Amino acid sequence: MSIEYLKKATPPQEAIDSATSETVEHMLADIKTNGRDAVERYARDFDGWHGPVVVGEDDFHKASQRLTQGVKDDIAFAHARVRDFAMRQRDSLHEFETELIEGLIAGQKLIPVNTAGCYVPGGRYAHAASAIMSVCTAKVAGVPNIVATSPAHKQAGINPAILHTMKLCGADTVLALGGVQGIAAMAFGLYAAKPADVIVGPGNRFVAEAKRSLFGRVGIDVVAGPTESAIIADETADAELVAADLAGQAEHGPDSPVWLYTTSRALGLKVIDIMPRVMAALPDLARNAATVAWRDYGEVVYVSSREEAVEISDQYAPEHLQVFAADLDWWLARLTNYGSLFLGEETTVAYGDKCSGPNHILPTKGAARYSGGLSVGKFIKTVTYQRLTRGASREVGQVAARISRLEGMEGHARTGDIRLKKYYPHEVFELGELAGHTH
Repeated sequence: MSIEYLKKATPPQEAIDSATSETVEHMLADIKTNGRDAVERYARDFDGWHGPVVVGEDDFHKASQRLTQGVKDDIAFAHARVRDFAMRQRDSLHEFETELIEGLIAGQKLIPVNTAGCYVPGGRYAHAASAIMSVCTAKVAGVPNIVATSPAHKQAGINPAILHTMKLCGADTVLALGGVQGIAAMAFGLYAAKPADVIVGPGNRFVAEAKRSLFGRVGIDVVAGPTESAIIADETADAELVAADLAGQAEHGPDSPVWLYTTSRALGLKVIDIMPRVMAALPDLARNAATVAWRDYGEVVYVSSREEAVEISDQYAPEHLQVFAADLDWWLARLTNYGSLFLGEETTVAYGDKCSGPNHILPTKGAARYSGGLSVGKFIKTVTYQRLTRGASREVGQVAARISRLEGMEGHARTGDIRLKKYYPHEVFELGELAGHTH
């Protein structure tokens, strides 16, 4: 593959971050031992929050009163789109029962987890949309008990838009906790009727490490890294739109990669030329983050064909992938590794981030090679069952006994033997020989 980097990422040297994992492990051990006392101490120390952990009904009412009707209408619009898409995802999953051979009935059931934990970040930005993506999706999946948590900041508490959204989406319990203490409180069931079976939602490196450390005790969506966004563009693309979208995603943080793969050298060079101007026009917080992200993690890759663009994109496996190119159906049919795909200049990652419908909690760091984003399926267990008639047990039991003995597992084999002897006492069966022995 012939590629040329018109701009290459030059990330700062990354030190091995053992401090984060050590801090998280210490906090989790403390919370496991000391429970609510430890959780509330961390809430005071890290967030300056001295109020109650469990949010009361009056708090939701006050939060809604603080929002304009326009804001509430926008949140309702986003909720409706995400809910509708999640409902169609749920409808695409099916239970079934089938007869594999005469008398052997096997089936599949879809059972929601009992308790879902939803983490909603509230640091650099107030992520009301993240509350929709996690809480609403769990609700549509049929989870009977949803616990949500978000940081409470000093006297202000949880951001009112986040609180309003959590209530709208159907959270059963809301906690005023951020960071490791929020994840641990849900995992250990400290403020809810039951511990969470699965915990989802993005957060900082401490949140990600807490989820990673607790995985196994609870299910998780992904161990999220910094937000990533890539664009594939050909000569038909509008350079101003490309630059605006790259800068818009780079504002997530100074370590958020943004990548452009293009079959047009002229377009790639033009985007590089105008990016400083586009970023300079952003407000301070966004400009500072985007400028560093573009400088350290931004890349522009020139390729000679659209086939090479597909190949390089699938190698990167970006969290978000936009296509600004002709023949969109061609790209849809061939691209395989991405968290979510945005086809054509009429859409943009921000639409998916906020309100268009598909979930924005997506795999990063190449995990799109083997995983998709958050969906109703994350909250649903696909389980199987089977039942056999005696006739089917006669046929299956002989084969199971022979394979078990082939593998050297005599105990397994005898569970088939005993049934055959009970149901067909006068028949002689070929049941195999234990490896290395005469049966």
